[in-house]
Amino acid sequence: MHDHPREHAHPSGIRGFVHEVFMPHTHDAADSVDDALEASAQGVRALKVSLLVLLATTMLQFAIVFISNSVALLADTVHNFSDALTAGPLWIAFVLARRAPSRRYPYGYGRAEDLAGLFIVLVVGVSAIVAAWQSIDRLLNPQPLANLGWLVAAGVVGFLGNEAVAIYRIRVGRRIGSAALVADGVHARTDGFTSLAVVVGAFGAMLGFPLADPIVGLVIAAAIIVLLWGTTRNVGRRLMDGIEPELLDKAEQALADGAGVAGVGTVRLRWIGHRLSSEAVVLMDHDAPAHGLGTAADDAEARLRNALPKLDVVTVQVRHAARQASA
Repeated sequence: MHDHPREHAHPSGIRGFVHEVFMPHTHDAADSVDDALEASAQGVRALKVSLLVLLATTMLQFAIVFISNSVALLADTVHNFSDALTAGPLWIAFVLARRAPSRRYPYGYGRAEDLAGLFIVLVVGVSAIVAAWQSIDRLLNPQPLANLGWLVAAGVVGFLGNEAVAIYRIRVGRRIGSAALVADGVHARTDGFTSLAVVVGAFGAMLGFPLADPIVGLVIAAAIIVLLWGTTRNVGRRLMDGIEPELLDKAEQALADGAGVAGVGTVRLRWIGHRLSSEAVVLMDHDAPAHGLGTAADDAEARLRNALPKLDVVTVQVRHAARQASA
């Protein structure tokens, strides 16, 4: 008799909603892409579309910065532009992932995607510093705002553009198993909410409180730092070969369900970019025929691939379980 996988606990209520919005999971076995080339192609497509949307949004906001003199909008525009820039390294990473392994890189080039995720973390950090610096300067040297109606419009456009990009990137990132693409989507989502903060600052100025603009800019910087923690944790886990425990549960259960399986030994999983690599040991009944171990290994691999569609490289060792000593 085998234990069933542990149920993965998720936060509930308001906390669960906030967690899912800003730190969504990257795995979704029910809606996955199990072909490495198609996964990379979908990732590149998502980056192309989102890059165009973000550049259009950024150009519109940048033009309104000059006519509104808003430091909050400037901070938001800088962050939007940095978000657009992160598409470049990810694009390169997805293209590299299509290359076949070589003698110098026998595991392939999937780790380039994780390095791109690290670059995203650095860009997010720099954008937070720029936003905070501009806001503090404006608090110390206040300047009047102008064309507040245009400022409100820029904030709304920024929110809509970023949320559209966030939904698209996160959806594709989940489907192909890319933590870096999901992180980039969360980055865009935070940009969207900071754009709404620009609207708040504009309304504050309309109500006779012009310092609302730089204060909102500081709030934006703080929001970016909060995002930075979640993104750093997710990307760092991938770089350290961390794995979601529920994926390991699925792998162990799939191996244990095979005919004649007496037990499951060591099972290891790790992400390489948006693909999984696995090593496993399966123990067969001690009286199972030796000539059937090869077939058992093939069956075990097939069950693993069925349970984990994003699985790429699989190594399964099958051997007899040790006989129990007689009482």
